[in-house]
Amino acid sequence: MFRLVLLGPPGAGKGTQAVKIAEKYNIPHISTGDIFRKNVKEGTPLGKKAKEFMDSGALVPDELVVALVEDRLKAPDCQDGFLLDGFPRTIYQAEALDECLSKMGSKLDYVINLCVDEDELLDRMIGRRVCRQCGTPYHVTNMPPKVEGVCDSCGGEVYQRADDTEETVKNRFKVYQDQTSPLISYYEESGNILHIEGVGGPAAVFEAIVSAVGA
Repeated sequence: MFRLVLLGPPGAGKGTQAVKIAEKYNIPHISTGDIFRKNVKEGTPLGKKAKEFMDSGALVPDELVVALVEDRLKAPDCQDGFLLDGFPRTIYQAEALDECLSKMGSKLDYVINLCVDEDELLDRMIGRRVCRQCGTPYHVTNMPPKVEGVCDSCGGEVYQRADDTEETVKNRFKVYQDQTSPLISYYEESGNILHIEGVGGPAAVFEAIVSAVGA
């Protein structure tokens, strides 16, 4: 099986592709957000430390994020592979992940980088809408509700999230580019990064990923 990392800017479709990849290769989809929530809920020592930072509004330090991910990767369901989503975010985290896997006698197979330009992301995200009640996603041009502002599924209000405005989206894209450019260079040096064009519809993107991974 495969040990994979999924990279891509906000709105690139990582969530959709992560589900498909995990199902295709029968590997767990691991996101740092899920790990945080699970450890905090269960009151683990690492979870208690993370909660202190989260409650104060501070970023969880790299060292603690790495410790939480390492702990998760030692679980039995990760023995035959995994898909990491949202980690690593920094060179420090990438180096720590390589070291952790090396100790476990394994290494990353591929880093899948979903490439989408800023104009395409703006169109996607500014046009995104979601049902306030049930969370059903919509898009003003690609997938509008039958009645404007009304959810097809539950009749709830369909609205635009505050973080999907043009200014916010542009800022999130810039932050991602600034933070991730060094990470992409790091994996290009390792020779295991796959650049996938994240356009053309979810099915086409997934087909390109499977073709690039080669299984």
